[in-house]
Amino acid sequence: MVAAGEPMKKKAKQNLLNPNWVQLQRKLKLNNKSSRTYKEEDTPKSILGKRKESPNDESDDSQIDPLIPVNDDSSLTDAVAIDCEMVGVGQGNKSALGRVTMVNKWGNVLYDEFVRPVERVVDFRTKISGIRPRDLKKAIDFWTAQKKVAELMKGRILVGHALQNDLKALLLSHPKKDIRDTSEYQPFLKSGCRRALRHLAAEILGAEIQSGEHCPIQDARAAMLLYQRNRKEWERSLRDQFRLKKKQNKRKNKKKPKNEDTSNANHAIIES
Repeated sequence: MVAAGEPMKKKAKQNLLNPNWVQLQRKLKLNNKSSRTYKEEDTPKSILGKRKESPNDESDDSQIDPLIPVNDDSSLTDAVAIDCEMVGVGQGNKSALGRVTMVNKWGNVLYDEFVRPVERVVDFRTKISGIRPRDLKKAIDFWTAQKKVAELMKGRILVGHALQNDLKALLLSHPKKDIRDTSEYQPFLKSGCRRALRHLAAEILGAEIQSGEHCPIQDARAAMLLYQRNRKEWERSLRDQFRLKKKQNKRKNKKKPKNEDTSNANHAIIES
């Protein structure tokens, strides 16, 4: 009787459960199912979408600027690049040095100073030069800058764009054999014409410069990187040019004695 009565007690207990409690359990089960379907169906789609788009997004945001130096070595190297910014003096149409920057072959800054011109500045040319009146209040004098630049570039390859303008502003000269001017390098010319540094930087380096006020550090780095990427071909072409000139000079020297001999013979005939 006891064994037979036990199941009846259990059934009776189940029947005595509060109907409200049963409804609550059902609601909880339904909520759990709906939350599971959201996690399994909706969430993976959004994650996969992000993964598909992230490579493009990362490539746009994380583009490496080629003008940023790859190290922090600021030692003086065999090649240095220079860039100068000018201000207007006299009537405003005459250029004078307002800032000079030099970088080494890695693009690290060797020298960067605002320079106070000898003559009074009448036009700061800020839109291009980036120089403002406050920059020249504590600037170094022209002769100090000139001396330092001469020391840094002595015996070294000098890289730049339209270097004749920079050297003219500094009242300095440099051996032609040691000048590497990106405005004159034959492969950089277009239909025999010189191109702006910003165009060369954009096309060859993929770098944007001079979009507003000029930064001499960026410009010097761009010129140096253009040289470094083409250094082997550039130096080879210069060696070939040097050999060709040497051969031409030898030929000229061989011809000179013959002309002198004939002229001496003519003089002897006239005298006789």
